[in-house]
Order: sequence, then structure tokens, then C-alpha cells
Amino acid sequence: MTLAENGSENKIDIPWVELPDDFRKETESTEYQNIELTPIFRQGNNAIKGTQHIDVETYKLQIDGLVDRPVYFTYNQLIAYPPTSKVVSLNCVEGWSFTAKWTGVPLETLLNVTGIKDNATEVIFYSSDGYSTSHSLTYLPDNNIILAYKLNDVTLPDERGFPLQLMAEDKFGYKWAKWIIRIELTDKPYEGYWESRGYSNNAEVGGPAFE
Repeated sequence: MTLAENGSENKIDIPWVELPDDFRKETESTEYQNIELTPIFRQGNNAIKGTQHIDVETYKLQIDGLVDRPVYFTYNQLIAYPPTSKVVSLNCVEGWSFTAKWTGVPLETLLNVTGIKDNATEVIFYSSDGYSTSHSLTYLPDNNIILAYKLNDVTLPDERGFPLQLMAEDKFGYKWAKWIIRIELTDKPYEGYWESRGYSNNAEVGGPAFE
């Protein structure tokens, strides 16, 4: 499948697949590579406006800003890329944590499609509920960060961020944006929802939660 750049006659080749027959009917895994996984019903969860409900048929992920080719990805296109899976723990500043298997598309894969301007330094993630957070551009590929669409081998439940949750390894949970609808690359520092309220922009697990 090809997708036009915004305002351009150029075409970008992007894969596409039909949704699988077992979409949202999968069986949750409880173990992966001899690591016990926290069941979804026992996982802590926070949101500024409660659970968001996004229609998979109309969903598009926008990637723009300091990129060579601004692009919109449909859900079918995102799941067509070769998936990556990692077992990673999410640690909340409130003191709770859980360990899960996250499966999705590496952000680096999508940025290879859009291209990145030389002056880009920061990546901002926007959620459908108005939430936002950011990461330095160097952090993302160095840690093989993924946009997860599965959790413990099942499609993300709505309350866990369907269709996409950012898996931000070694960062506190407020850096794990859910319900992602837009990714912007910029050359300016950015403070997201909690960061603008005094939380650390670095947010390293084990480090200070506040600036």
C-alpha cells in the first residue's frame, strides 16, 4: 500500500494487513521466557480523564514536526510491521509496579519511514485525552522503545491505552503515554502534563520524581 505525503505527490510504501480473526479474542499469557507476567486485571493504571475509547476503523497515528515526510499510519499499517516483544516493568511514582510482555512496532521503524530533520532533539507524544509527554530523541533508539499494541499477548484493552501505549523502559509510568494519536519531533524542550506540574522531565526509575 502507498501513502502520500501531506501536500506532496511523492509516495511512501507502507505495509498493510487485515485485522486477524482473533482480534480482541486472544488468550492472555501468564509467563514469557520463564518470567512471570502480572495479569492485566492486577496491573495498576492511571489516566487524567478516565478510559478513552478509540475506533480502530477511523484511527490514524500522525507523525509530524521536524520530519522529512509527515505521515498518518492506520492501525492496520502499524500491525503490519514486524513486531518486537519485550518483558519490561512499569514503575509508578506512587510506588506500585508490574511486569508485562509488551509487543508492538519499534518507534525507530516508523521514524525511518518519515525521516528525521538534523535539528530534531525531542519527541512529543500526544494522547486522545489531552495528555502529553516527551522523550529525548537519543533515548528512543538507544533503548529500542516500542509503540505497544499488545499486552501479555492480547490486544491492548481500552483502559490500557488501545490502540497504542508507549513502552518507555526505565522511565516512570507517567512517561508511558497511552491512547497515542500524534507524535511530533521538535528542536525545543517540552514539558508534558505532569512535567509542567513539577515532575521530573528525565523521569529515570530510581531517580527523583520531582525537579
